[in-house]
Amino acid sequence: MNLKSISKVALAVVIGLNLAACGDGKDGQAGQVGAQGQAGVNGVSTFVTRDDVLKTNANIAYAAYSDSLFTAQALQLALKAFVAAPTVETMADAKHAWLASREPYGQTEVYRFRSGPIDELKADGTLGKDGSGPEGRLNAWPLGEALIDYVAPVVDGNEKQEDGTFAISGANGKNIIANSIDYPKIDAATIKGLFETGEDERNVTTGYHGIEFLLWGQDLNKDMSGEGNRDFSGGQRPVSDYQMGSLCTSGPDYSDEAICKRRGEYLLVAAQLLIDELKPVVKTWEPSTGTHYNNFVKGGDASLAKILEGMGRLSFGELAGERINIALITNSQEDEHSCFSDNTHRDIFLNAKGVQNSFRASYTRINGEEIKGASIFDLLVTKGEHELANKLRGSLEATMAAAAVIDTKAKSGMPFDMLIQEGPEQKNVLAVIKALVAQTDDIEQAIKALGVTTSDIRQDTEEKI
Repeated sequence: MNLKSISKVALAVVIGLNLAACGDGKDGQAGQVGAQGQAGVNGVSTFVTRDDVLKTNANIAYAAYSDSLFTAQALQLALKAFVAAPTVETMADAKHAWLASREPYGQTEVYRFRSGPIDELKADGTLGKDGSGPEGRLNAWPLGEALIDYVAPVVDGNEKQEDGTFAISGANGKNIIANSIDYPKIDAATIKGLFETGEDERNVTTGYHGIEFLLWGQDLNKDMSGEGNRDFSGGQRPVSDYQMGSLCTSGPDYSDEAICKRRGEYLLVAAQLLIDELKPVVKTWEPSTGTHYNNFVKGGDASLAKILEGMGRLSFGELAGERINIALITNSQEDEHSCFSDNTHRDIFLNAKGVQNSFRASYTRINGEEIKGASIFDLLVTKGEHELANKLRGSLEATMAAAAVIDTKAKSGMPFDMLIQEGPEQKNVLAVIKALVAQTDDIEQAIKALGVTTSDIRQDTEEKI
């Protein structure tokens, strides 16, 4: 079965089993809003209320997190097929499924920074403090990959092994996969128990990027210019890292079938944990029955403020600052969001898209269904802020246009890690940063115009942008 067909089959199976739970758009559940919440004809907005906007935002959040769960389940199926029969083809299928799983999840990042489930949901289903939710276990980066599996020598301070060119150092002298003495069983308790071990945020053992590293390996590839520049490819982990017998590898000079077996076990446990972390988030966003859904849609101005705060904080500190600016000024692959797969261009585009989704009140599901309704644009117009509504719309569109250039260049053979080699004045990357800063200015104006109160939406980076 080829690259695309297995992912499509896996996704179809998962969607077929689960999509009915999301409603068909006819019962006022996912994808539908109140009678006053629709945009008008010929671009003229009809009257909408604040509560219409809240309900649409909540319905889109549910849809986006549900899609994230479905694609994570499809990823799990592809990983099971790969581990059961490791070939170049099944590995490519697994990578394709990972990339597909990032598409909806990238658009959910706008629901962070707003005292919601992704940041604060505890195991008992209630909201706690920031950091008690599953976000870090799902999407934390950069990754201290030496804790999980072998890495190349003298990368991030790792030392060479005495017997070879690749290091296998990590926790207690060896990484988790190689250390069967301290970690005899690769299971959820082991992996979760070592998350951020030693209070080191780099010690990430779970989530999308842990799976990404196990599929692609480190991206240490250079081009053929002789100058040591990066090439267009991501990591080149060989399929033999998962094969048995004499085919098994762990770097160019090391072979141990038990380690290759444990590597496959780790991959499958990480996939299950991904699903386990997403399920409670989806549940609490369920229309009508979800605890957070009901609290949010009844939250009035406080909930409206949360929408705008999430949009602003993702735009400025997290995306423009931590995810783009730092990597640019340091020329650091390790500070790329998806550094192993070279998928950072999609992270940038999708995060920006999530902000635009919240403003436009529109989201396209993985099955092609469009969820839309009452928007912040409509609400601004209703309040008489026509000029500001169009100004913010234009700034968001400018950001998407700039992000589309980064996306297109990557797809044409110039990924983000090659762009940042050009230095802090790289025009395409700077264009995205400047557009994000401009849209943050307009979001702040919208906050004032709508009369709501948020915390500082520029608080999430210490670097000068």
